[in-house]
Amino acid sequence: MKDANLTNTHKYKVLSPELIKRIEEDKLAHVKNKYAFDDADIIRRDMSRDKASVWRKAFVRDVEKIMHCPYYNRYADKTQVFSFYKNDDITRRALHVQLVSRIARNIGEVLGLNVDLIEAIALGHDIGHTPFGHAGERFLNEIYHDRTGRYFNHNVHSVRVLDKIFPRNISLQVLDGVLCHNGELELKEYRPANSMDFEGFDMKLEECYVRNGAIKELVPVTLEGCVVRISDILAYIGKDRQDAKLANILENDECFTDSGAGVINAQLINNFTVNIIENSYGKPYIKMDDEYFEGLKTAKRENYQYIYKNEGVDKTYNDIVRPMFCDMYEKLAEDVSRKKSDSIIYKHHIEYLMKQRAYYTKAEEYINNSVDDIVCDYIASMTDDYFIDLYGKMFPESPYKVEYISYFEEK
Repeated sequence: MKDANLTNTHKYKVLSPELIKRIEEDKLAHVKNKYAFDDADIIRRDMSRDKASVWRKAFVRDVEKIMHCPYYNRYADKTQVFSFYKNDDITRRALHVQLVSRIARNIGEVLGLNVDLIEAIALGHDIGHTPFGHAGERFLNEIYHDRTGRYFNHNVHSVRVLDKIFPRNISLQVLDGVLCHNGELELKEYRPANSMDFEGFDMKLEECYVRNGAIKELVPVTLEGCVVRISDILAYIGKDRQDAKLANILENDECFTDSGAGVINAQLINNFTVNIIENSYGKPYIKMDDEYFEGLKTAKRENYQYIYKNEGVDKTYNDIVRPMFCDMYEKLAEDVSRKKSDSIIYKHHIEYLMKQRAYYTKAEEYINNSVDDIVCDYIASMTDDYFIDLYGKMFPESPYKVEYISYFEEK
């Protein structure tokens, strides 16, 4: 039955009295989750550096490395779902990663997991995302694959940002959680894969570049990574519905099915969190029950039907943004191929990275990367506004213009 009643408090589930009692008793007895990842087992490419201290624990270091990464600021002007609105209440990617972090930390703290590891994965998981959300990711992948035969995926590129573009010696466990976070793929049960070393990780990463569909097979090696993966979905299912109403894509929530977890953001986050904790406490996996798993699949399917595949939204992306990506990529690739040192890609990207990388561990000269990797890195790093301004500068006579919906435009 469809229900848009926002005040119906019985829609908010609570943990069972039995589990609450068990959690309280375990805390009093200082019981530790034997499946939590231990800081002492952290793996870095250079184990001689970045040692934990009493005030900067192992994964706290990674949290801070990610937050101080030059690209972290750019979350603030990257699309989550809706690109063309001057509306400060519509979610940008910066808020999304904070919501993922908060939801995942809530779940992880109750389950007794390593919340510093969770936070690092959550804050870094989208740092390689393109402008214009998944539409931008799709367009960049099409061009990159046509030219190189390799695939672009934002989760893979997030690892490249944290491990190659800015080689900050981020831990294997964080990089793996970032790589395997794919929030588009829901599972009923998330059971960690076997642990690996960097050799195995690099092979897994490379496979994502060369084999279509490889990202669908990724499973994190830690429970913490599994928590972030499901939290990524919980952070956007209901929030995207809120944003769709602000963008006048939806009038209300009546089109959505209540499969037991509710239909609005607060209900969905609360109820899925409760169900996951009920089914995962003390277990070597993260799990929801059958009813909630079916409810999650229904919620995602309806979001695609009513929001993501909305004709008006798709038309703007395909008719305007797609050709802008093609024009820009071709021109930038030409400038790099010609080693045009006075071009924008040299001044705003190549020189910028060379200066930034000087602060980090000695790495291969960035200019030695392939033309397509350099162009792909640059476009993926752009915010929405930067992309639009750059396109206007590069192609002032182009018929392709992005028109923003004003703060004051009537519905």
